[in-house]
Amino acid sequence: DKIILPGVGAFGTAMLNIQKLSLDKILEEAVIEKKVPILGICLGMQLMGIKSEEGGDIEGLSWINANVKRIKVSDTIKYKVPHMGWNEIIIRKESPLMDGVGDKSEFYFAHSYYMDVHEPDLILNETEYFSRFVSAIESQNIFGVQYHPEKSHEAGDIILSNYVNI
Repeated sequence: DKIILPGVGAFGTAMLNIQKLSLDKILEEAVIEKKVPILGICLGMQLMGIKSEEGGDIEGLSWINANVKRIKVSDTIKYKVPHMGWNEIIIRKESPLMDGVGDKSEFYFAHSYYMDVHEPDLILNETEYFSRFVSAIESQNIFGVQYHPEKSHEAGDIILSNYVNI
């Protein structure tokens, strides 16, 4: 009924493995043609974009008009890369995925890259860390979160429950 595209690893390697197993074609048919809901988590969300600074010339699934960029910080004392730990989200748009999750809810992050989304209407959440970055997106049946709901206690449970019920 639904797909979860998890994320741990590197963009280029993940896309090469997806292509090697022909999962890109299977996902394209399910998500784009049949409109099966999909939730990308962390790297899973990033794979939905066009390209990543981490992936070299390897293209992503290109479902979201976005490129993935490495976190660059000027204050290396205050901000560490990878960004690991708890941060608040800023809700930008209502969504069934976010139903019952309050603005400033905390989620667990573990990432060195972020999605630079070129269409503001796709942004569900943002998070303030090194600067403000997109932490959740939605485009029809395509959902993505940069944070890890499976590690984010009650707020994460709400998101996962909402996704199951979409």
